[in-house]
Amino acid sequence: MPELPEVETVRRGLLDTVLDRRIDRVEVGRERTVRRTSRQALIDGLSGVVIVGFERRGKYLLGSLDSGYGLMVHLRMSGRLLVSPTGSKRPAHTHVVLTMGCVELWFVDPRTFGEVVVYDPERLEDEMPELLRLGVDPIADPFDADVLRSALSGTSRAVKTVLLDQHRIAGLGNIYTDEVLHRARVRFDRPANALRQVEISRLAGAITEVLTAAIESGGSTLDDTQYVDVAGRTGEFQHQHLVYGRRDQGCLTCGKSVIHRATVGGRSTFFCPRCQK
Repeated sequence: MPELPEVETVRRGLLDTVLDRRIDRVEVGRERTVRRTSRQALIDGLSGVVIVGFERRGKYLLGSLDSGYGLMVHLRMSGRLLVSPTGSKRPAHTHVVLTMGCVELWFVDPRTFGEVVVYDPERLEDEMPELLRLGVDPIADPFDADVLRSALSGTSRAVKTVLLDQHRIAGLGNIYTDEVLHRARVRFDRPANALRQVEISRLAGAITEVLTAAIESGGSTLDDTQYVDVAGRTGEFQHQHLVYGRRDQGCLTCGKSVIHRATVGGRSTFFCPRCQK
């Protein structure tokens, strides 16, 4: 699933390509993509409007429309947003098309877990309640060791599980939690409320550093994922991964151990047993 760096990369790409363009035509194919409302609701909500802004909360992409309404896109497992010249050949599984003059914005989603929704920002509790329940965003919000300590407090769950909890910290997923924990030298199964202050400080710094570096590299594109930016380019941060996907390979940090794989809550977890004691 695309995580915070990938969604932020897409957001920046949309700012450069479709901001302030009027939507002339809306096409909706697979109904599952607009399951929260309906095909007609999306067509009515987007036809003739101008996209005047793009923000991001965690893994949610949020567009502002000149009608006063909002556009939410969640890529989920395999969603992609692509911008191409109008009339270009569309890839398979293109479920939503927004035509804006000489360009089209495509929502492509082979597994159809993603969503495209028009919503009323004044009625978030009814229409988009999950946005109100998101935790701190480490890039969009003020974030430091004190903020992280608050997010980790009150639970003895494994620290990785807590970092993945979008109600506590919004945007981290399986890739970046492993990379962050390794750089902070914290083992994934440590109880969150048992971390020492020095460990929390290292962890907060690693979260900021890893996410910032990943955004600068255009995110991570793995062999088993669909992620690309709006121009169809792959990310490059996968070449900087120290642990994720590197099972049985030598640790690049200590050079004395190999990367192990464990399963936490059904998710693969990669770590160095020497660096993360």
